[in-house]
Amino acid sequence: MTAVAKKYNDEQQLTQDAQSAFADDWARAQARLSQSLPESTFKSWIEPLFPINMDAGTLVLGIPTRFMRDWVTTNYLSQIHQSCREENSKIFAVEIVVAASPNKPESASSTSSKVSISEPEVPYSSEGPDPNSPNFLEKVSASLDARYTFENFVVGKPNELAHAAALRVAEAENVSFNPLFLYGGVGLGKTHLMHAIAWHIKKCHPKRKVIYISAEKFMYQFIRALRFRDTVAFKDQFRSVDVLMIDDVQFISGKDSTQEEFFHTFNALVDQNRQVIVSADKSPSDLEGMEERLRSRLGWGLVADIHPTTYELRLGILQAKADHLNAPMPDKVLEFLAHKIVSNVRELEGALNRIVAHSMLVGREVTIDMAQDVLRDLLRANDRRVSVDDIQRKVAEHFNLRLSDMQSTKRLRTIARPRQIAMYLAKQFTTNSLPEIGRKFGGRDHTTVMHAVKKVAELMETEHSVAEDVEILQRMLQV
Repeated sequence: MTAVAKKYNDEQQLTQDAQSAFADDWARAQARLSQSLPESTFKSWIEPLFPINMDAGTLVLGIPTRFMRDWVTTNYLSQIHQSCREENSKIFAVEIVVAASPNKPESASSTSSKVSISEPEVPYSSEGPDPNSPNFLEKVSASLDARYTFENFVVGKPNELAHAAALRVAEAENVSFNPLFLYGGVGLGKTHLMHAIAWHIKKCHPKRKVIYISAEKFMYQFIRALRFRDTVAFKDQFRSVDVLMIDDVQFISGKDSTQEEFFHTFNALVDQNRQVIVSADKSPSDLEGMEERLRSRLGWGLVADIHPTTYELRLGILQAKADHLNAPMPDKVLEFLAHKIVSNVRELEGALNRIVAHSMLVGREVTIDMAQDVLRDLLRANDRRVSVDDIQRKVAEHFNLRLSDMQSTKRLRTIARPRQIAMYLAKQFTTNSLPEIGRKFGGRDHTTVMHAVKKVAELMETEHSVAEDVEILQRMLQV
């Protein structure tokens, strides 16, 4: 335990006056993070954090369990630190410690023994939802966002198939596609469509039992059922639904016990002609760490991908969002944003929200210059984004090859190895899926890209020259 954490544990708590000095900074940082992270991720990992102390430039945040602390520290600490620094430049470090929330004392069961399976400790107390309770599914089902409806979804070429499939499943009396598998990068609209399906079914078919839950929460509830010997009730509950919606199924990759239960739940529902809808960041065949039989089942029905947005779609989304906010925006400003922010829809909408808020609070006229000033950090980050073409060009220059060699079928070692390195860097630096990367390299199959990524990772461990080449190229691409 670090000195800062020990100091907190020794002192137990600070006065309310001292705490309020940095609590506001954390509240604003949380607001930033809510814009940049998926809603399910924010609610599961960022929302439970609470400010404890500020000591010598280190902000100490508390979280209820050790597992949650370890997960947040491993996966989100750098983003939390960056957001805090943007709110208060005096915050030089962020530390996360296990502590009871000041609004909810830690229960005695939170320190009970772990479940003896190869998956995380359950961050819930014994007072969590009881699978034997008739309203268990209502308690574990995620809340639906009223903004995420079909009416508010802007359709364009990148998402038209996913939208049409989602609407068909929502309207159908009988099962159309089973399962419906939606996949795409962060912030492209998967969660919006999932919520829209649930809203539509609840409105048009109110008697149908629908559960919408993240794969992460499904796993926690399953482990909790194991821990408290409620697995029979757990299985009965999840296999009694008419529509099961699982968001971010990639989260259970490598979680063997959860995959086993999901596999059997999936089969039971399909056998009863109940609808299953799943979303992920990759296609079923690209989900590493997922059992082959489960990947096969997930690809049974209709697999619909959501491609990165086009300029026209981004502009349409901005216009719809501005109308919804009742905030008249100059066309030139919307066109500027659509050109400049190409990463994902969530970031695009966040940029518009910042401009509207700045205009309302400061009373400044909305112009392109004002937008550039308000979104300086966001625009700088988007300008730094690297494309597959950029990577191919840098790799070709570094190894003194022709750019066409990146797409050629030549298998000479002097060409094949740099091409593999370029694929590895494309996977690391871009949000492109494996099939999309393969198409950029002469129409290669996604399995070729997967092999290249693994091969380069292995060579970096054993061959110093390869590790050195990759490091040099990484630095060149980060400039």
